[in-house]
Amino acid sequence: MPKYLMLEHYRGGRPAVNQVPMDQLTPDEWNAHVQYMKDMEQRLLASGELVSSEALSMDGSWVRFDGEGRPPVVDGPFAETKDLIAGWMLIEVDSYDGALELASELSAAPWAGGTPLGEWLELREVMGAPPADAG
Repeated sequence: MPKYLMLEHYRGGRPAVNQVPMDQLTPDEWNAHVQYMKDMEQRLLASGELVSSEALSMDGSWVRFDGEGRPPVVDGPFAETKDLIAGWMLIEVDSYDGALELASELSAAPWAGGTPLGEWLELREVMGAPPADAG
């Protein structure tokens, strides 16, 4: 079965329908959002469709190998990276249409006023290994 990565964004992507900033949510609104995400994760775990799911902090760094015996090169954080990726769900489903359905459901998580966030999610299929006879 194909795997799909549903990427959530803090900023930098297309704007959500419900554009109230995170720091302006009431505690009840935030709790409802988090509970929706937890409930969806539990349902997808039970169905065997959830492979992995994590939220990411807004902090980050770029790291690069700089040669044997040398310390890694660290630069950043760069706004374009931390602004983009807020978290992900990696799912394994029967079809692209199934992945679209789950991404739409994730986008409907409640936000300010209890209305759906309507965030844009980036949906990408995970590349499989090349065929054994390739080459």
